[in-house]
Amino acid sequence: MSLNPAMLAARFLLELIAIASFGVYGWRAFDSPWRYLLVVVLPIAAAALWGTFAVPDDPSRGGAAPVPVPGAVRLVVEFAVLFGGAVALWGAGLSRLALISAAVLVAYQLLAYDRVLWLLTGRSATS
Repeated sequence: MSLNPAMLAARFLLELIAIASFGVYGWRAFDSPWRYLLVVVLPIAAAALWGTFAVPDDPSRGGAAPVPVPGAVRLVVEFAVLFGGAVALWGAGLSRLALISAAVLVAYQLLAYDRVLWLLTGRSATS
């Protein structure tokens, strides 16, 4: 299910929203001059974390793994970035958007149960 093109598109959109949420947090939660720095640095840090640590031969990433990690570590990275975006929205004072974001992320993770299972065990749901 998680490799369905619609699910991959949804995941990409969720990644972008999470990364942007860190920028929103940097802008809204801090005063000048920090906000000008954090609105750029926080999303870059989140994107770097997301893009650097990967499971070798991950079909959703084309198999590239700049820093190979076990599936469980990648799952922690994904949860930290995706759900961290929701926490960032909460910290920025956007509690309604944070709750909506968290609910959508939970729904996505439930639909992508095969990816979660693969990351935790190395086996697909059909194996």
